[in-house]
Amino acid sequence: MRVLLVDDHALVRNGIASLLIANNIEVVGEASDGLEALQKARQLKPDIILMDIKMPGCNGLEATRLIKAETPEIKLVMLTVSDDDEDLFEAIKCGANGYLLKNLKAEEFLALLHGVARGEAAISPILATKIIEEFARQARVDPGLARNELTARELDVLKLVTDGSSNKAIASTLNISENTVKYHLRNIMEKLHLRNRSQIVAYAMSKGLVPRVFPGK
Repeated sequence: MRVLLVDDHALVRNGIASLLIANNIEVVGEASDGLEALQKARQLKPDIILMDIKMPGCNGLEATRLIKAETPEIKLVMLTVSDDDEDLFEAIKCGANGYLLKNLKAEEFLALLHGVARGEAAISPILATKIIEEFARQARVDPGLARNELTARELDVLKLVTDGSSNKAIASTLNISENTVKYHLRNIMEKLHLRNRSQIVAYAMSKGLVPRVFPGK
C-alpha cells in the first residue's frame, strides 16, 4: 500500500506518516494543498491518497474531482475534522472512496485504510446514517425498481459489496472471476447512476435492498 498524504498542516502530516510507517505502510509523498496533490498524484501514482478538505487555494474537494478525472484508479479518502453534511455529500459526488474523521482511534483508522486497499468503502461510523438518510431523501424511484432493474447475480454482488466484501472475496463466494465481479459492478453503477462503492452501499441500504449494516458494527 503506497500512500500520499495531503494536509496543509505539516505537524498533522508528520503524525499520520509516523503512524503509517510504524504499521508498515509506505508513505510515498506529502502535499500541502490540492494543486500540489494533483502534481504528486501524477508523478508518484500512489495506491491511496489521504486528503484533507479545508486547505488554502485548491481545497480537498476540488483536488479530489481533478485527480479522479485524471486517474480514477487511485483510491482517494477524505481525512478531515469536518463532519459537515455538505462536505460529506460533495466528497462522495466528487468520487471519494471514503470519508474519515480525524478523531478516529488509530486501530480503527488503520482497519478502514486496509479495507480501502481491498476495494471497500471507508466511512466513519458516525457518518453512515447521514449518507443513508440523504440518499433516501433524494430518491425518485420506487424502492422495488432497483430489484427489477438488476439481475439476480447483480443483486448477489450488491449484497456482498454492502457486507464489505472485496472483489476477490465476492469472486470466491460466487465462484466467478474477479473480472466478472468488476463487470457486474460496472453494470450496477450504470443502471443505478452511481459512481463508486460508497454510493452503492448507501443506495442499497436506503432502498432496503439489503439490511442496514454500519461500519464497525
